[in-house]
Amino acid sequence: MPRPIVFAAAVTLAVFACRASFGEPYNPYAVAPAVPAPLAPDGTIQWGTFFKSAELQRNYERLWNMGACRGTNKAITEPVAENKLLIDRLPEDDFAGVVQAANGTRAGGVVAFTAQGAVGQAPAYFAQLHPAGVSHLTVTGGISLGDLRPGMAVRLRATVDERGRGTVPLRAVTVVTPAAGFKPEPVRSGKADDIIATIVSLRGPTLVVRVDAGKIRRLTFTLADDAVATVDGARLDLVAAGDTIEIKGRLWSGDGCAGAGTIFASHVTVTKRSPARPETRQVAKDAGVAPGRAVE
Repeated sequence: MPRPIVFAAAVTLAVFACRASFGEPYNPYAVAPAVPAPLAPDGTIQWGTFFKSAELQRNYERLWNMGACRGTNKAITEPVAENKLLIDRLPEDDFAGVVQAANGTRAGGVVAFTAQGAVGQAPAYFAQLHPAGVSHLTVTGGISLGDLRPGMAVRLRATVDERGRGTVPLRAVTVVTPAAGFKPEPVRSGKADDIIATIVSLRGPTLVVRVDAGKIRRLTFTLADDAVATVDGARLDLVAAGDTIEIKGRLWSGDGCAGAGTIFASHVTVTKRSPARPETRQVAKDAGVAPGRAVE
């Protein structure tokens, strides 16, 4: 008997909804299944089977493996059959709302959000990304310079001298998600270049990045007073509460769903909240406060 996907523990996801911080990401595909290919020949995402009760399915598999069940007892087989939901038969629809929390990675992560226009203590929906990482995720918009962190990949356009120091203050930094296997181009001194680098540290207005190619690998820039940071990436850890979200996916709101419903998402588009206006950095500087939070 093939073993399809064992999905969803509603209690686990309910805990997810009620906490502001999380431990290990919940893995709804923890049991090794026989699953369809993540993508059909036409590019459509394939999800496989959702079990409304993971416990019922586990008990059935245990009985089968013990030889106590061979599919002839309707008192057992009928509830098991009703427990299965073929996700790919659910219609795709569009959803929108405000992010409450995000957990995990693009491969199997979850985003909790309230529906657009919801008021009061509206129940959250849960957007489930495919565990094979084939759900399309886009995160864009402005962020605070203080949100920049070591290890983030950034894109910037700048000119550096032979010691790797920027020749003019840097006015724009964009957090990006390089493709797998990406190799950066060497940085040339005295030439205006589009640079993909990794943040090493940010202390006040001083940004240090690293480029793993060429002779000039450590670059140091001074951020301009009106410098801005943006995101153009595809990582779930770039998503935060308050961001707006648009989703294309398959909704299940019946037995075993989490919150108001579980959405098996094929496309997720997140727009960051607008950060504080750049002018506030100049006000802070005039007041003797270092613009940007020191991180390393």
